[in-house]
Amino acid sequence: MTVTIFVPRDAAALALGADRVAKAIAQEIESRGLDARLVRNGSRGMVWLEPLVEVGTDRGRVAYGPVKTGDVAGLFDAGLMDGGGHDLCLGLTEEIPFLRQQTRLTFARCGITDPLSLEDYQRHNGLVGLRNAIAMSQAEIVAKVTDSGLRGRGGAGFPTGIKWKTVMDAPGPQKYIVCNADEGDSGTFADRMIMEGDPFVLIEGMAIAGIATGATKGYVYTRSEYPHAIATMTEAVEIARAAGILGPSVMGSVYAFDIEIRSGAGAYVCGEETSLLNSLEGKRGTVRAKPPLPALQGFLGRPTVVNNVISLASVPVIMERGAEFYRDFGMGRSRGTIPLQIAGNVKHGGLFETAFGLTLGQIIDDIGGGTATGRPVKAVQVGGPLGAYFPRELFDTPFDYEAFAERGGLIGHAGISVFDDSADMLKQARFAMEFCAIESCGKCTPCRIGSTRGVETVDKIRAGIEPDKNKVLLEDLCNTMKFGSLCALGGFTPYPVMSAMNHFPEDFAPAPMVEAAE
Repeated sequence: MTVTIFVPRDAAALALGADRVAKAIAQEIESRGLDARLVRNGSRGMVWLEPLVEVGTDRGRVAYGPVKTGDVAGLFDAGLMDGGGHDLCLGLTEEIPFLRQQTRLTFARCGITDPLSLEDYQRHNGLVGLRNAIAMSQAEIVAKVTDSGLRGRGGAGFPTGIKWKTVMDAPGPQKYIVCNADEGDSGTFADRMIMEGDPFVLIEGMAIAGIATGATKGYVYTRSEYPHAIATMTEAVEIARAAGILGPSVMGSVYAFDIEIRSGAGAYVCGEETSLLNSLEGKRGTVRAKPPLPALQGFLGRPTVVNNVISLASVPVIMERGAEFYRDFGMGRSRGTIPLQIAGNVKHGGLFETAFGLTLGQIIDDIGGGTATGRPVKAVQVGGPLGAYFPRELFDTPFDYEAFAERGGLIGHAGISVFDDSADMLKQARFAMEFCAIESCGKCTPCRIGSTRGVETVDKIRAGIEPDKNKVLLEDLCNTMKFGSLCALGGFTPYPVMSAMNHFPEDFAPAPMVEAAE
């Protein structure tokens, strides 16, 4: 019987040498005359174990990692083909604690299937949701998504079903589905992992959205920094089109829907939906004033659904298993699962999909394993570069949109960056203002000018120039940016700045003067 060996093609695994490991494995298979095939799967999300090599056995998949090219021959000598023992052997993949504790719905196939095998996708319940959607009315599909409690996973947390209903009800000769795959937050990689590891689930979700709203054209807008995701999505769309999943008759139905992949130059502000739409239209990526809402006048002035990758990729499981099934996970108004992206100075960095409700302390200490340096955790930033810094005193906060908002934070795209006690929070506050100044589209004054003045003010605090007066000025600047900016870039930059100043006041003391040598 042919043995299957899996080596990820995910960008994180590639950065750690997965291609070289795959080449070494292929050479060993050939030189030893073994009956084995090599599959380049997506990542399981355990980045500290990449490249993670798996082998299919009668007991299930057995994992080895992290594997280097110099380990490959020894793995075969130790019985890799049978899942034999080795210093790098991690046992059955599904029993690795980091993976075993997860609730994988959106990422159920990621790391398991061949990303570009439509047959493999369907063997793992792919296209069931789309078939169910074809048999339903548009209103029924929208109602099911609404009842599931799915909210936008891109950061805003807006109810997906309400957005779909607005577009469904809007008049217009042409409607669009735009997938926001412009994943620009530091420490986030969930969108990329789906596009590289399970692209058909995104295609299926977009097709369901198109049927539900009457849209016949979809665009996946991502950034040029994601070449592997772009290549995988492009090939997957071609495969889906050839199989009749996309095109003038979706799976033989009366519905038409097709997808194009578009890439931008990587402006952070293009993660905001109106800037994204401008870029998609070939214009400069600047924020549009709202109203009108994109749902009514979006791409080319037509009704447009703009959803994040994870939002759309979560729809197939809702259509397959029901709104009640999905809604049973989570807490409060935060329903379903969320892919936590744990990064920074952390022992076990990677993607962990779970229901809403774990506390921040459980995520950092139990799942992440604390810091990689072994030093105490000082701060955790949730929500990318615009997220608030939480000290350990707030680690009892449950991972929930409203719970974070009540404590001056935001979940955003669920990126989690960990800092140990060597971090200088004044420098982190300065970085937030500097980041905003660099990435601002320049459309509004509070963001464009406020962020520049913010950098100058933080520098004055550090230099000991009227520190108390400048702290008051910094707070005033933050209020102006928060309530006066056109979009979340300027509006959310105050979150990291004010949280750093409020929770870590000791770091905002003036730098000690260095006495000149006598």
